[in-house]
Amino acid sequence: MTNFIALIPAAGSGSRVGERAPKQYLPLAGKMMIYHALRTLCRVRRISKVCVVLAPEDGEWVQHDWSEFAGKIQTFPCGGLTRAESVTNGLKALMAAGQAADEDWILVHDAARPGLSVNLTERLLDELAEDEVGGLLAIPLADTLKRATSHARVARTESRDGLWQAQTPQMFRAGLLLSALEQAPAEITDDASAIEALGLSPKLVLGDSYNFKVTYPQDLALAELILRERMTE
Repeated sequence: MTNFIALIPAAGSGSRVGERAPKQYLPLAGKMMIYHALRTLCRVRRISKVCVVLAPEDGEWVQHDWSEFAGKIQTFPCGGLTRAESVTNGLKALMAAGQAADEDWILVHDAARPGLSVNLTERLLDELAEDEVGGLLAIPLADTLKRATSHARVARTESRDGLWQAQTPQMFRAGLLLSALEQAPAEITDDASAIEALGLSPKLVLGDSYNFKVTYPQDLALAELILRERMTE
């Protein structure tokens, strides 16, 4: 039977947020940021396991109670210097432990996307479970795009036709994803890019604007509003 396994790379420092603590541990709606992604993924019945890839020197994780997710979460202290390296190391650890096979589906999700919902994750699974390549959540670009000069002046307006903004989870077979990441160019910024470098075309599955990545300090306030609204639903 093919398994669905979520993998969260959580070894980064999140320096752009401007906090001393790693971004995934910042408080958000009464919990840590990473908690919200974990809660959502653990509530998706088809996902058998949620793996968190931590930095080897991470001392924060063990200071918190994760018993709410007992039996579904597993940690691997093998994070790397980049997101791609953390995902690669996590996949290797999973497969070396016999907990993932080449044909299992891996859903890689950013710890800093706390707005992911169960319904959105289920949509991704429904759309991709029988797909030959896999794919990712994404949303069509709505804003006008400007190409800047080196002096922060507008060089030209870019067409947004056919452009989508990538989100996570990004879902691919374990064997394919590992092979793609091991061969990927150094400049890739997500898992889909590694798959694309093999000449394959991941499928775009419509996401939503609530599933944004917390990158800058002002993003925390918006994420807080979204999550507190959900708690009252």
